[in-house]
Amino acid sequence: MSQEQDKAKIIEAVKEYCEKYHMSKPDYVEGDRISYAARVYDSEEMTNLVDSCLDFWLTSGPYTEEFEKGLAQYLGVRYCSLVNSGSSANLLAFMTLTSPLLGDRRIERGDEVITVAAGFPTTVAPIVQYGAVPVFVDITIPGLNIDVAQLESAYSSKTKAVMLAHTLGNPFDIVAVKAFCEKYNLWLIEDNCDALGTEVMIDGESKQTGTIGDIGTSSFYPPHHMTMGEGGAVYTNNSLLNKIIRSMRDWGRECSCPSGVDNLCGHRFDGQFGELPKGYDHKYVYSHLGYNLKATDMQAAIGCAQLKKMREFVRRRRENFEFLYNELKDLEEFLYLPKAQEGSNPSWFGFPITCKEGVSRAEVVNALESNKVQTRMLFAGNLIKHPCFTNLPNGGKEYYRIAGDLANTDVAMERTFWIGVYPGMTEAKLKFMAKCIREGINNCRKN
Repeated sequence: MSQEQDKAKIIEAVKEYCEKYHMSKPDYVEGDRISYAARVYDSEEMTNLVDSCLDFWLTSGPYTEEFEKGLAQYLGVRYCSLVNSGSSANLLAFMTLTSPLLGDRRIERGDEVITVAAGFPTTVAPIVQYGAVPVFVDITIPGLNIDVAQLESAYSSKTKAVMLAHTLGNPFDIVAVKAFCEKYNLWLIEDNCDALGTEVMIDGESKQTGTIGDIGTSSFYPPHHMTMGEGGAVYTNNSLLNKIIRSMRDWGRECSCPSGVDNLCGHRFDGQFGELPKGYDHKYVYSHLGYNLKATDMQAAIGCAQLKKMREFVRRRRENFEFLYNELKDLEEFLYLPKAQEGSNPSWFGFPITCKEGVSRAEVVNALESNKVQTRMLFAGNLIKHPCFTNLPNGGKEYYRIAGDLANTDVAMERTFWIGVYPGMTEAKLKFMAKCIREGINNCRKN
């Protein structure tokens, strides 16, 4: 038997194993745990993973190249780089804008970046870690995205960029933010980690979020729209930014040769770089102080299978969102229900709910959690209230600036939570979640 025949035999056995032990799951009954999110997969992900393992290409390889091309095609962008997490994607996206290759537009220490405090910490962390200054702007409710009416008041002569996430799949007002960035020649990073598949209308054309700004990022952690376990991506249409992204992802090197390839440029030993000896090996020339943020080909193998399912994943998320909204819409006297940004078709990551005054979030969340329904807060709520800032000298106030106030950010911190709409949800689960929310509101009214 040949190697390929042996491999095919193993792959077939893995497929049978997956279908027997992973795909056979009992129907949901009330009392079973309802996760806010989970992996949705079949035997293709598992056989791809084993196929990659058998080839033993441990770093980036054929599956990585296939995935990067496939995701770029799905998004409609020119360049895509696979990385090891969504947080690394945000780090890489931000640090790309600090490159000396960008001249006067590079972000330098002390420069300002407009963002929000109501979100995930690693959207903001790279700004602070580098020594730039996040300028926090308040959000709107129920949109839970940046209040674009406050952008002008956030701007200063030090502003170099805007870095924002699309909250739980619902896009921020990208038209207004993009116009603001163009007016002041600012960079725009779209943290698209919770919004892969969201569509917005720009000048009469439907575009994917993450592709409208200068750089977009994605996460492939298990709860996200698609998964490869750990993983993320950075994408752009700008060839210079792509060059910097690749360099900083791959140790900061000058060379663009992929793994296992030498002298792609044809000038490996005849260049002059910095103060190095002429002809110093181009593969060991470093144009940036970079990182190693690459993912493995095994992760990419899973991603290739997941990417084929993305349109179906997005469809099911939208359907689950719509079903849950209809189950809860008669409760708008007590709750702010999510509302899609005008001109958008969100790929919902979750179903955010903000309790109105007089309704206790604790009561509603307890009614869900006590019935084994997972809930989540709106990530940090208000990031500057967390120890990562308050433990800094002077409570961290020297490390950021606030434009106006963060009144709605505090409301979200105190009254917002969210539940899942991921593709593995069923109508029975969605109905039960709505039932629990009603019970929580009734408990509030009794008290």
